[in-house]
Amino acid sequence: MQQIADWLNQLGMSEYAQCFAENRIDFSVLPDLTDQHLKDLGIALGDRLKLLRAIRDLGDTSPISPKLSSSEPKIQELAERRQVTVLFSDLVGSTALSARMDPEDLREVISAYQKSVAGVVRRFGGFVAKYLGDGVLVYFGYPEAHEDDAERAVQAALELVAAVSALRTPAPLLTRVGVATGLVVVGDLIGSGEAQERGIVGETPNLAARLQGIAEPNTVVIAEGTRKLVGNLFELEDLGAKYHKGIAGPVRAWAALRAGSVESRFEALHAAGLTALVGREEEIELLLRRWSRAKSGEGQVALLSGEAGIGKSRLTAALVERLATEPHTRLRYFCSPQRADTAFYPIVVQMERAAGFAHDDTPEGRLAKRATGADLDHCAGCRAIRRNAVPPE
Repeated sequence: MQQIADWLNQLGMSEYAQCFAENRIDFSVLPDLTDQHLKDLGIALGDRLKLLRAIRDLGDTSPISPKLSSSEPKIQELAERRQVTVLFSDLVGSTALSARMDPEDLREVISAYQKSVAGVVRRFGGFVAKYLGDGVLVYFGYPEAHEDDAERAVQAALELVAAVSALRTPAPLLTRVGVATGLVVVGDLIGSGEAQERGIVGETPNLAARLQGIAEPNTVVIAEGTRKLVGNLFELEDLGAKYHKGIAGPVRAWAALRAGSVESRFEALHAAGLTALVGREEEIELLLRRWSRAKSGEGQVALLSGEAGIGKSRLTAALVERLATEPHTRLRYFCSPQRADTAFYPIVVQMERAAGFAHDDTPEGRLAKRATGADLDHCAGCRAIRRNAVPPE
């Protein structure tokens, strides 16, 4: 009863403490009190209204009260049918590590590995669904979906391999990753307490685990469904079709080697070709008129804006086809949601492409190409940058 007395004192109604005590009113019955009950206790109308409002304001986070009512509405947990990209990462050689390391040291190594994977996954918008010893199960597309979840998953897989390899641990760490995309039912709460997790039902997580099993150390293997969604955004090695336990029929897989050096993200994602553009003649004619003015010396700027998927890239591609027979310079800079924190990333990529840099060039090799100005004169934007650049010593 002392807690009730303290609560009433906080409300400035300590005069009712004795009345509540005599009627054995504690926190367990507060939610059941009505205006008529309080009136029967002889409490004035204004105070009754204040008390009823204060009772409603009490909740789970109250410093003096546990949950007041078991009848409070519960958050409804509904399973959903979703397309999800599942990433499964596993630490290579963990059994051998456990045989030669002290359990506490091994725990620190596993913890560092898991934190490294989780950090990369969060950066790319993924959801760590479960830790399975030295394995990590990750969803892209649930609970938050993005139009480029498959791309995010593959990019995250490549970066987590690099991040794990860079960890400073008593023994060098290697990991392997499997990535698969498909329809699943996800969201069911399984288990209770700390063991509770969001279950996923479907072939996709099993396929991701199987692909992880065939991956070489420090490599990423993706399924055909993921391959179709990422197009030519990554450099891939075809591993052919293989049978996997629990999977009906042969499964074709690819090893993701690195991010691709494609000039156009739009073309990389539509390598199979596009249907004809329909109903945009008015917009194309407007852009052609602006082009005519620019050729006559009257500079023009045209801005195409709108939501993703409405055809901006298709429209510019159609315009370029119309200008194929006319001399012009085309500079294309594509932003990436995975590079939001990298300043001038599209410009850097353009410069590297114009300079002929390859992914395996050493710093000395790149410097040699820069010193000779290889291919830079073919890029109008690069020529402007070079005019103002300080020549290398």
